[in-house]
Amino acid sequence: CNPLHREVHQDMQQPLCHYFIASSHNTYLSGDQLLSQSRADMYARVLQAGCRCVEVDCWDGPDGEPVVHHGYTLTSKILFRDVAETINKYAFIKNEFPVILSIENHCSIQQQKKIAQYLKEIFGDKLDLSSVSTGDPRQLPSPQDLKGKILVKV
Repeated sequence: CNPLHREVHQDMQQPLCHYFIASSHNTYLSGDQLLSQSRADMYARVLQAGCRCVEVDCWDGPDGEPVVHHGYTLTSKILFRDVAETINKYAFIKNEFPVILSIENHCSIQQQKKIAQYLKEIFGDKLDLSSVSTGDPRQLPSPQDLKGKILVKV
């Protein structure tokens, strides 16, 4: 492996939509998508491997606590809060470019509010709460502008 390839050498000033983004599907799963274990540490693993977009499948959990798992399967469930704390800890250790949370939302309004509360509490100033109101993709911020930020897409 050429060590020079570990460094970013592209122009990172273009709008975010001009880039291919390393993404992870069913990030929380340690194996197959029917029977395997859901584990928060899988987020640490993929973030340190270079993924900048991770999937979080959110479902209503017991006691008002949202959980992450692959719905309608026998995969185990983990608390959304644990996932958010793991992402917060590992998001920018190896890479300071933005992390996108691709949230697949299956939660009630009450648990959606809990998710929003956790996002604000856990990520704090890292959470990008700006809104892009224009339909013009040239107006999107660049990866350079979003360094150290967590973006949410639902």
